[in-house]
Amino acid sequence: MTMTTPTARLARALPPASAALLADALAGLAGRPRTLPCKHFYDKAGSLLFDQICELPEYYLTRAEARLLEHHGDDLARAIGASGILVEPGAGSATKTRALLDRLPALARYVPLDISAQHLHDTAAALRAAYPRLAVTPLVADYSQALPEYEALHANGAPVTVFFPGASLGNFEPWEPDGAIALLTRMRRLAGPRGRVLLGTDLGVDPEAIAAAYDDAAGVTAAFNKNLLVRLRDELGAEVDVDAFVHEAAWQPDHRRVEMRLVSTRDQTVRLAGRAFAFTAGEAIVTEHCYKLTAEQVWTVARRAGLAPARCWLGPDGMAMHELVPAVRAS
Repeated sequence: MTMTTPTARLARALPPASAALLADALAGLAGRPRTLPCKHFYDKAGSLLFDQICELPEYYLTRAEARLLEHHGDDLARAIGASGILVEPGAGSATKTRALLDRLPALARYVPLDISAQHLHDTAAALRAAYPRLAVTPLVADYSQALPEYEALHANGAPVTVFFPGASLGNFEPWEPDGAIALLTRMRRLAGPRGRVLLGTDLGVDPEAIAAAYDDAAGVTAAFNKNLLVRLRDELGAEVDVDAFVHEAAWQPDHRRVEMRLVSTRDQTVRLAGRAFAFTAGEAIVTEHCYKLTAEQVWTVARRAGLAPARCWLGPDGMAMHELVPAVRAS
């Protein structure tokens, strides 16, 4: 007679995205410090909340990146190539990408990748309506774990550009082999030997602006952070008092990063899949690290991933766009 645990029974009943959330939540809540991976922010509700964050007055990154893309858009379009292929991991609503698509009327294909299937397909439908001549082929994928080899990208010999704006590299531990180095290694392989990676980063020039961007007055970032607990409750049946946790974001200058947390306001117990996790008042779940690396640090990480810096475009607000090419080609 085969015995199954409550966790195994629950996991079998869940769709893949929820099963992955369950596995990560059980491991993260049992650890010290307690963690919930930031990739799980982006269900449908979380993706819509992030779109709202991007419009907030405190969230300088959206405006800074838009200015960078507008100022250097022609150079970036030339780097991609008039008939190239553009692949965007973590595409979200692809709002920023339109600055490039408008400059590339003969682009062979645009491949948005995202972990949120519904949001991704909504984005693809909107882009097909806006760019009827463009082949838009969305791909549901968790770029934090793996990227498909996707050999069809290279079948016609068109150059492939992996476009990764938005400073999301900062969500990965920069000096860990399975963090930012592994991510850029996957992107190098996806681009292929003749391709490139266009990588956006935030150089973090204004700590006060950074602090406000991750803790806005309207509380949208707080709702975005707490949506992780909402997902545990609504998708996984967790017993968790969402209102007994508060959002915190702290700039840590020694690490050049923002640490986002969910902090318990009282002693309480969270129950998930037959397991109990006791919290004391003030105990936190770390949900995200947002590193603000210098350009030189970004290039060091890129070199460890087999990529060489070719060019770097700087915006007026501390945003940068790095063109990285396979080191073998650059040598």
